[in-house]
Amino acid sequence: QVQLVEFGGGLVQTGGSLTLSCVVSGGTFSSYIMGWFRRAPGKEREFVARISQSGGTISYADFVKGRFTISRDNAKNTVILQMDSLRPDDTAMYYCAKDRPAIAYRNDDPRRYHYWGQGTQVTVSS
Repeated sequence: QVQLVEFGGGLVQTGGSLTLSCVVSGGTFSSYIMGWFRRAPGKEREFVARISQSGGTISYADFVKGRFTISRDNAKNTVILQMDSLRPDDTAMYYCAKDRPAIAYRNDDPRRYHYWGQGTQVTVSS
């Protein structure tokens, strides 16, 4: 059974930074494609970023390009989301998720992911 636990959320002012971590247990982490999503109050869950097994292929949602950086440490079974230049509209619950292989959904579609963490809250004050 794969389990994901996120850390690092909190309250930050506009323009500030936070680093989210997701520790994965179960299976072989280095073989997993991983993603970050978020859900703001009253909104659908939306894609934030995605990283391949080796970290060589990365994609971002347009609204975080240049501000957020996804990375991974396979030795520590951890995927990281560095968030800089935070804005109030980044306020959301942030989730990490494991990609489901051989499934016919877009990479940014939550249905492609089959294991999720419990989420960590990020609140950006104006």
